[in-house]
Amino acid sequence: MGKQKNFLILVLVIVVSITALFFVYPVSPVANFATNFRPWKLGLDLVGGSYLIYEADMSQVAEADRESVMAGLRDVIEKRVNYLGVSEPHVFSAKEGESYRLVAELAGVKDVNQAIMIIGLTPTLDFREVTGDGTKAEDYKTTSLTGRYIKSASLNFDQTTSEPLVALEFNSEGAKIFEEITGRNVGKSLAVFLDGVPIEVATVQEKISGGKAQITGRFTMDVAKTLVERFNAGALPAPITLINQQTISPTLGADSLNKAILAGLAGTLSIMVFMVLYYGYFGIFSSLALLIYILLSAAFFKIVPVTMTLAGVAGYVLSIGMAIDASILIFERTREELKKGLTRKAAIEEGFKRAWTSIRDSNVSTIITAVILYYFTSSFVKGFALTLLIGVLISMFSAITVTRTMLMVFVKNKNNLTACLPVDRGKS
Repeated sequence: MGKQKNFLILVLVIVVSITALFFVYPVSPVANFATNFRPWKLGLDLVGGSYLIYEADMSQVAEADRESVMAGLRDVIEKRVNYLGVSEPHVFSAKEGESYRLVAELAGVKDVNQAIMIIGLTPTLDFREVTGDGTKAEDYKTTSLTGRYIKSASLNFDQTTSEPLVALEFNSEGAKIFEEITGRNVGKSLAVFLDGVPIEVATVQEKISGGKAQITGRFTMDVAKTLVERFNAGALPAPITLINQQTISPTLGADSLNKAILAGLAGTLSIMVFMVLYYGYFGIFSSLALLIYILLSAAFFKIVPVTMTLAGVAGYVLSIGMAIDASILIFERTREELKKGLTRKAAIEEGFKRAWTSIRDSNVSTIITAVILYYFTSSFVKGFALTLLIGVLISMFSAITVTRTMLMVFVKNKNNLTACLPVDRGKS
């Protein structure tokens, strides 16, 4: 029964590994499916892009409100860079002394000047009451209704002229203000100003409730789309200033990725050669288990997906070395049992039991360290910590389940083990 169970587990591992292979390195006929389903997600340093650091002016913000203002800044900037086509931009805040800073990592952005322009935009929309003939600035009386109360904006078309117009929806507070303004201006004119310039003057026919309005400023399609994007992105809750800018070319990123992959392959091959030469028959199984670990972890990184950076690749390569550590501990414990005269399978079982405590303690220590690094360090270190953490968790499965299952299925229950695992290694 035990042999049949081990065989079924081995078959399942093989099926899962083949599936993982198609996702990691898709080939026909599943190439398009695997690639379109979940492509690799590469970080700024691998795919190229822009790294922008802004300083927020908090001089007019109360101390108690600064954290919430920074959170608002982060949300607004994320919305704005989404219009650049950046897939899941990484925007985070940091405080250095008395300075409040925002960092935007925009992977794949080709036009950094456009990114800077869009992030720094502070569109101002406000409604003003017309008190005169509208020919002088004094004829427009400022109201409290501004763009800060906009909940959403959308692009619509005039049913008569088919011209594009911008439909606005205010939040609950803005809806009340809009209702009050239109209520006291029935039969009068109300002007809409964008960035200090009047774009529409309309006569209020009746009090408007519900918090919805339309702007028909004879816009072109491009202008209307831009306005919708700007309104949906929102105004910045505090002024920001660009203080640092770095651009990484896609060519440099691709070169770094190729070197990282080459280093990982060379390291993996060296480990496998060492294991086969030193542990013989057992080394072959540990090498196969290592390949399965690489496939499973790489597929996991791709499917989740995990953003792969150079630091992340380093963490992944390190986890490969740690994965083989477990096999070495197991084989050494198994060798000790072989010297006592146990049969192969009995030695394997006992070797796994004796090695488990060391493997568990070592991996738990690494997991704790990786978690601390992830939560208390900069974004560059987070990639290293995350891939290391995931790699260690998967390596525990590959070392304990995959390696053990293969050995139990293929190793014969005999006493002569010289061809299986050299027992004279390490003799004093």
